Amino acid sequence: MSSKRVFESLLEKMAFTLVIFLGFWAAVANANLEDLELEADKPLVRVALSHEATIHCCYDWKKSHTLLWIINIHTSNNTKMTKTVNLADSRMKTSKGGKCHLLSVKEVRLNDTGLYQCQLTHNSLNIFTHGTFLQVYIPLQKTLNLSESVKNSIITAEGVLLLMCVLIPGTMLLCKSKRLKELEKKKGREEENIYEGLNLDDCNSAYHQIQRTNQQGPYQDVASCGEDIQLEKP
Repeated sequence: MSSKRVFESLLEKMAFTLVIFLGFWAAVANANLEDLELEADKPLVRVALSHEATIHCCYDWKKSHTLLWIINIHTSNNTKMTKTVNLADSRMKTSKGGKCHLLSVKEVRLNDTGLYQCQLTHNSLNIFTHGTFLQVYIPLQKTLNLSESVKNSIITAEGVLLLMCVLIPGTMLLCKSKRLKELEKKKGREEENIYEGLNLDDCNSAYHQIQRTNQQGPYQDVASCGEDIQLEKP
């Protein structure tokens, strides 16, 4: 038998052994996970800087196991770093209530931001819960720290100014339109006074006399001129 054939046979045996090993551990893991029930965790918790944050980790598992809180932190170079939560920190406090484990962080800091998960260990088998992302933010500072009474006074003053801006221009327009109407009425009365007392019959007779005078005038002038002319004898 050639060395190549011996090497291929050895590889086949190793592959077969590996498949059996993986199948065994998969069966063991499935057996251990049959009675494990993971409940949905709260996806996001936002807390202001220096406030207290509480994260829940809820599950039901009858088998004996150990629990560790871990935190996944994304670094500046887009890599993920996983570390165990330091429960020795005086700000950290863990407790259990029913099916849920609670992690309380007092006076959170910016570097506390990350994904918090529970690591359950049973017979060298590690299981992680869904996790909750804790976001620590810096609240906006107020430029002017005004009391409620001052705010109400400012709102009232703004309302009064707005009302004045609406009423004053409207009142001015009404007064202007009123003055224009009075001027139109006054002009109409003056025109009526001009024609008041005139007799239409007298106006018509005067008009006809003027027309006759304009028509007869040239002929009368010629006639008058003919009477005064004296021809010279030759």
